[in-house]
Amino acid sequence: MSHLHWAAITEGLLEAVWVVDPTTLRILAVNQAALRLVGATREAMVGSPVHAWASDLQDHVYWDEWRRGIQQTLESEALLRRADGELLRVQRRIGPVRPQEGAPVVLVAMQDLTEWQRTHQRLEELLAELRAVLESSADGILVCDLDGGVRAFNRAFAHIWELPETLLTEPDERALQRHLAAAVQDASAFQARLGELQRAPLMEAHDIVLLRSGRILERASRPQLARGRPIGRIHVYRDVTERVAIDAKLRLAAKVFESSLDAIVVTDPQLRIVACNPAALRLAQLGHDDPAGRAVQELLDAPNRPRWREEVQVALDGRGVWEGELWLRRPQGPGVALLVSWVLLRDAHGQPLNTVLFAKDLSERLEAQRRIEQLAYSDPLTGLPNRLMLGERVGHAIRLAQRSGQGFAVLFLDLDRFKGINDSLGHAFGDRVLVEIAARLRGCLRQTDTLARLGGDEFVVHLHDADRDAAECAARRIIDAVTRPVTIDEMQFTLSCSIGIAMYPQDGATLDELIQCADTAMYQVKERGKGHWRFYQPAMNADLLARIQTDHAMRQGLQRGEFELHFQPRVDLRAGRVTACEALLRWHRPGAGLVMPGAFIGVAEETGLIGALGQWVLEQAVAQARRWLDEGVAGQVAINVSALQFEQPGFVQDVAAALQRHGLPPALLELELTESILIRDAEEALAKLQALAALGVELSLDDFGTGYSSLTYLKRFPLHRLKIDRSFVMALGEEAAAEAAIVAAIVQMGHALGMEVVAEGVEQPAQLRQLSRLGCDHYQGFLYARPLPASEVRAHLGRAVEEAAPPSA
Repeated sequence: MSHLHWAAITEGLLEAVWVVDPTTLRILAVNQAALRLVGATREAMVGSPVHAWASDLQDHVYWDEWRRGIQQTLESEALLRRADGELLRVQRRIGPVRPQEGAPVVLVAMQDLTEWQRTHQRLEELLAELRAVLESSADGILVCDLDGGVRAFNRAFAHIWELPETLLTEPDERALQRHLAAAVQDASAFQARLGELQRAPLMEAHDIVLLRSGRILERASRPQLARGRPIGRIHVYRDVTERVAIDAKLRLAAKVFESSLDAIVVTDPQLRIVACNPAALRLAQLGHDDPAGRAVQELLDAPNRPRWREEVQVALDGRGVWEGELWLRRPQGPGVALLVSWVLLRDAHGQPLNTVLFAKDLSERLEAQRRIEQLAYSDPLTGLPNRLMLGERVGHAIRLAQRSGQGFAVLFLDLDRFKGINDSLGHAFGDRVLVEIAARLRGCLRQTDTLARLGGDEFVVHLHDADRDAAECAARRIIDAVTRPVTIDEMQFTLSCSIGIAMYPQDGATLDELIQCADTAMYQVKERGKGHWRFYQPAMNADLLARIQTDHAMRQGLQRGEFELHFQPRVDLRAGRVTACEALLRWHRPGAGLVMPGAFIGVAEETGLIGALGQWVLEQAVAQARRWLDEGVAGQVAINVSALQFEQPGFVQDVAAALQRHGLPPALLELELTESILIRDAEEALAKLQALAALGVELSLDDFGTGYSSLTYLKRFPLHRLKIDRSFVMALGEEAAAEAAIVAAIVQMGHALGMEVVAEGVEQPAQLRQLSRLGCDHYQGFLYARPLPASEVRAHLGRAVEEAAPPSA
């Protein structure tokens, strides 16, 4: 789309907008807001690389993912480089746009955050003013957010609560909360009341807070509002200890006593009940019965501490306070766990006057703790131990093994093709399958073994006190159990699994090392067909490391220009001349010289880099064919297409764009496809082949005879050539009748389907003579020429070939 078209769309926007070509990463169009934002002219920005203005790491990741076919939206803050070199922080959004005409583009929309930063500075100034107001008050003021987090407090608050100097110089919210809880008589009630206020952000409340020091604080809590909405809460504390008269104190205490959510029981010095608040009556299920006069010990118990009564009495006589857990007996149902604070009150002469028992129901806390422990150590779906529990058990096993000298095994298990179940039947169905598999796996193990689920369809087994033979037997049992038919909702299907085995201490000294080794061995099983087991071998890590290093070196090499194309001429036997050549990838790896594709293509396919390599080959081959055409030599160039590259949604558009970009006639480009690409999804492949054929590109089927092509599919596919696999051609020179018959059949079938036939790997004159007798149309191989650099191929294109030439050096 033209600049004027994008201008009509973007100029009316307040945001700065760039339109970027995702293939070249250059800016196609910008609006006036974008020019103002970076302080540049339209001429300076349009056509420039997008990385010249924004080059955060996340930008490079985003564009790399686009090249691999991952088209997504990115929203983040980023630094933008202005024309004068100044860095400007912006809020930006990057996303693909697909116009009705033309290739997809990427729209980058940005907003300047400078004004936001000024506003932030102003808010800091207002906060300083608020601090000054807080410090001028004689009352202790604590400002909290809606979640109860401390935002500010003044010096009066610090004085009233006797905060240590460290909390004034080095604020620590958790330490502050612990200090407040330790200072009050009833920390549970204090926290509960704060929780109520937090859950009701608009509530205004007045409370009395009793401190362990004996002082009484009056607390007024009000919501902090902004624009009519609560944004926090202000607590104002006032020390009323000296001001409140004895009667007022008693009335206040009575009010606290009656309204407390926790149970409060007052006894005489002999621990007979004098009074109970309503919360205590409800907790003890006494209703309106007056328990006055009863010994409080009749209602309490500590099954695990038979001498608890003596402990309480000694603590009250000595320190005046006892704290601990007790059980409350109730007329009906089980007892209730209590957290108890028991305080002894003395008169002016130091004689015991009363005791006050504060009790809080621990039932909910204990249940929550039990649930938390269950969730912390088990998988919520299957109920199996999770990695945390597995780590504790294996850690214990390691300590035992170090003393006994006996080892154990760790198995890493992964279900094969489980993703297909989730994708086709949904995750809920997949979860039911995992529960079924988990039950089967339990049945394969001993009570001393541990089965854990790490997540997804990955399981780890710790086999206690097991050698290699025991590990192998367990692996066989597991594979047999998993492969039994699964029936869910009248649907029956069969699964398999791959298992890697690591032995302690040979393969690792920790759980992480053992899991890593077992995972590596399992990965090797996946590569070799799945559904089996394999022990870890040290060479596996070396091979994996080599693959990782090769992938990294290839990615760097692609950026540094270390790859090049060589071209092997193809001879037209009927015309007697060279009419085409096949582009073959070569890598000039530093320190390794010229690397052939067999050493790195497999790694590229495994890591997904093959898509980027294939795009690079397409671009370079089309450009080279155009250069030869400009030099007066027309030669068709054939390139190999990987399955990953062919399956990309924009593959046909990529081919069309490359041809258009270099102005190459489509008939001078041939795409070589393998049989596996065509039969993986025949209908989708047919649609793409028809689209490519409509462009005028020629298509060939590579390595024919080694796959499983259906003649029905071959008849439907718009192919121009079949390429006989070199394994059949090499056998022709040995006068093998079977291979000659196969080649003859391929030639005849290809001609019957209206296709030309190409023989690869021709090295001997006898092979060429036999191919000519069988009616083969084209050949290529060392007999005529090895793959050559582009500079040497031009002399061969169009060259007449009267007889086989010796192999080129």
